[in-house]
Formats: sequence, structure tokens, C-alpha cells
Amino acid sequence: MNPDRSLYPEMGEDGKPIIDLSSHKFLKIWQGPQHPGVTGNMSLELTVNGDEIVESKTHVGYLHRGFEKLMERRKFIQCFPTCIRMCVAEPDPNEYILSSCIEDLAGIEVPEMAQWLRTLALEMARLQVLLRGVPGQGGTFALGLGYQWGNYIRDLILDRFEELTGGRVYHMYILPGGVRGLLPDGFKKRMEENLKLVDEFVKNIDDLMYNNAVFKQRAKGLAVIPKEWIDTYGVYGPAARAAGVMRDVRKTHPYLKYAELDFEPYTTTESDVYARSRVRWYDLQMTVDLIRQIMAKMPEKGEIKAETPNVMHWRIPKGETYQKCESSRGEYGMYMVTDGSDMPRRVNLKGPSYTHANALLDKLLINANIADTAAIMVSLATCPPEIER
Repeated sequence: MNPDRSLYPEMGEDGKPIIDLSSHKFLKIWQGPQHPGVTGNMSLELTVNGDEIVESKTHVGYLHRGFEKLMERRKFIQCFPTCIRMCVAEPDPNEYILSSCIEDLAGIEVPEMAQWLRTLALEMARLQVLLRGVPGQGGTFALGLGYQWGNYIRDLILDRFEELTGGRVYHMYILPGGVRGLLPDGFKKRMEENLKLVDEFVKNIDDLMYNNAVFKQRAKGLAVIPKEWIDTYGVYGPAARAAGVMRDVRKTHPYLKYAELDFEPYTTTESDVYARSRVRWYDLQMTVDLIRQIMAKMPEKGEIKAETPNVMHWRIPKGETYQKCESSRGEYGMYMVTDGSDMPRRVNLKGPSYTHANALLDKLLINANIADTAAIMVSLATCPPEIER
């Protein structure tokens, strides 16, 4: 139905709509947390006029949480099984930033071979996320079924993780001082076979999704993020690059071996759902190229771990640090304070999901159609455990 715009609420001084829910003009509905168009354990409280949204409130609290406080009551090595659950879909950046905080405070230098292997693991993690996430951008218009599109090839990347680390989802491969092991025999050959399938997948997605008239009509011009909102709402990663703002920690603040790799993150200025999805499509291709570069440049052998004390009795010197990396969603960082004991004094995670899925999403949904809610939310690529930390 077409909403009667004369019934729209007045805006208050705080910029929020003044809504009298006792009036018959407005209806309140809920989307999630079980709804397939919600990225995980979240719920949206939508106030609508007809089929158009006039107010949105994001609700969290449906997920296991309190990770940061749990880590403050565990020895440093015991923090890893907790830390990686702050984003189940992409746990490896958690391993890296936690290890980096410990290494920075303890003055540990990571061997070169371990740096190459860490870089490879982080790009493999990005690849498996994008293989499901890129088709998912278009699949939200079909009740989220697009997430299944790239799952077969993603499973092959998880096979590579399993032979490298022993785990498919949680790896705990990156540990303080380095990594747990070298590449298995034949790993590079098997990875290259998988990457060739990704190359074909990228072309198919371009033909079936980005050149699809229906997807273009629905996604172009939808939920535009103005460039001036980037700092105001804390927008990072692909969402920022889709608005023409270069935000990629790998490029602006190189870490590990990224300074030795040749890549240029894609940016555009349209800043709508289509543009954010397109940026991730280019990210997928860039990730494939980075993995090939890493495997070609890394040495065959070398030290993979610096010498460290007994991890169950390791006391880290008093201090504070902030370490960051680029996740598939944008800048991902950890602030850690230590007091000289065998446990962290304070741990705080900074991830883009907190601002993307709360303040920004609520703003973008105003005046949007109910049917577009899922597409807008998925275009921001949120990870709820990152919020419920």
C-alpha cells in the first residue's frame, strides 16, 4: 500500500520523529531475531506507516555475551577460546589483535615466516566470509537464500583451514609469538585449485547478480550513506569505501606483510546498497590476488614462533596498548591494559558492527520500505557478538 505522507510524524529538536503509538496511524512490528533477513541474534522494532518505516530501534541481548569481562578473569593464553567468539564468522582477526596486544606489551618480535603465515590466515578468513557474504547481498531479496550461493566454495576454503589448523570454524592458529605450524605438503597446490573455482564464481556472480535488472532496481539508490556521516556514525571498511572514503587498515596503517604486497582497495561514491555490495565483490577478487601473492612470496621454511615463557605462568609487564587490523567489515581493534599480573586488567574490543548495526542502521531505515529492511541490514555486514561483547 502507499502510505499517506500527511500522516507522517513531526520531527523533534533531537531529529527523531515524535510518534504517538496510541494513534491508529502507526503500527509497530518486529523483525528478528529469528527472521532470515536479520544478520544474527538481533531484533528490529519497526514503527511503520503503511509499508514504510518511520522509526527503527535495534535491540540486542539475545546472544551469549560478556566476553571482555570473561577475558579479564583468565590467564592470557586462556583468553583465546573466548576472544575468537566475538565474531564467529571471522574469528581470525580476534586471534591476531589479541596476540598483537600481548606481543606489544611483552616486547616480543614475531619471526618473518610467522608474519607471512599470519597474513595468509587473515586473508583466508576474509575470503571465506566474502564467499558467503557477497551473494548474500543479492540473496536478501529472496529471503536470504543467497547466502547458500557460495557455500560450496567456502567449504573448500574451510577444508584448507582444517588441514592448516585442525579446525574449520575456530582455529586458534595465531598465538603470542607466532603461529602453530607451517603449511602442510601440497597446501599451495590445493589452495590454487580452490582459487580457480573462486575466479569462476566471481564471473557468475557478476552475470547473475550485478547485471540483474531486478537487483539493480531494488538496490540502487537504496539506503545511501552521505559522506559527511562517515565520521559522525563511525563508518568503516566497505561501507566507507562505497562512499568514497579510503578506510582500509592494510593500506593506511600496514601491518604484518601487507606493505610488501601490491593491492589497491576499490572505492566508489554512490554509497547505496548496490555500491556497498559491489565494493565487496571487488574485495573478493582482491583477496584472491593477495593470497596468490602471499603464497608466491613467502619462504618455504623458517622460524614460526618466538620464544615465550610458560604460558600458564606468564606475567605481562604493566602497560596499555591498542592494536588493530582490517576485518571484512572494517577496522577491528583491541585495547588492553595490563598490571603486571598473569591476567589482563582491562580488555575492550572495537568493531564496526557496534556503530553500523545500532545508530547507522536505525537512521538508514527511516522512510525505507519494510521489504528492504533485510537488504539494508545485510549491506552493513554486521556481526552481533561484536556488539554483545
